[in-house]
Amino acid sequence: MGEPFDLAPDRARERLLSRLDAIAASLAQRDDAMALLALGSAGRECGRVDVHSDLDFFALVRPGAKPRYLADLSWLDAAHPVVWSFRNTPDGHKALMADGVFCEFAVFEAAELQAIAYAPGRWVWRRDEVDSTLASPVRPLPQPADPDWLVGEALSNLIVGLSRCARGERLAAMRVVQVHALDRLLELIDRGNAAGNALRDPFNVDRRLEQRLPDTARRLPDWAGGYHDTPRVALALLTELEQHANVPAPVARHIRALAAAAQSAG
Repeated sequence: MGEPFDLAPDRARERLLSRLDAIAASLAQRDDAMALLALGSAGRECGRVDVHSDLDFFALVRPGAKPRYLADLSWLDAAHPVVWSFRNTPDGHKALMADGVFCEFAVFEAAELQAIAYAPGRWVWRRDEVDSTLASPVRPLPQPADPDWLVGEALSNLIVGLSRCARGERLAAMRVVQVHALDRLLELIDRGNAAGNALRDPFNVDRRLEQRLPDTARRLPDWAGGYHDTPRVALALLTELEQHANVPAPVARHIRALAAAAQSAG
């Protein structure tokens, strides 16, 4: 397999977009294929493509053909040799191509798209009978959560995580505090970031955070300190939550007492 990180940005973009064209050409030769919809950085946001980008897409097929396309990836292998793949959802696969291009894709019948939330995409190829408006989702994208819910969830995560840490469950504690509580805090901060909307991933608050929220990103070492640092991180997250919301004093006292107990427990 060739080196996956040896391309300049322009060449990386050309490789990824050319690969989509090759997949589209493979599908177009099959009577039961209907369209190829590119998503993510290979979709409407081609300017973001770099050497580390993967290939996200939907292959649309005729009714009844979906199981064949999921069971036999020869249509994808025809575009470029696939060296590894696995079925990660009922509808799709993840796959690695011989030159390092990583693919995440799903196969759908066109009618299924009406029940799926996805970011607007770009048609690489489609038959005339495929409704062009399906490039944008019918089902609305996830909406920002209520701020009170975000604060409540974050505080609950701190309580549960610190309790587990004091019990000696450090891995579970790290994940509850430094993943779940942190995500809720980032969502809370992100609600006020209108300038970063163009870079926001509607499904993952952490995507491109360093570019969207550079001031917040500088705090991440305090909020994601690692396996041994959960009590200190929890206190830092609590302090930040207090800057954004009215944290009830009994809750704050309880979290700080739990942090002290977790630190004492080693």
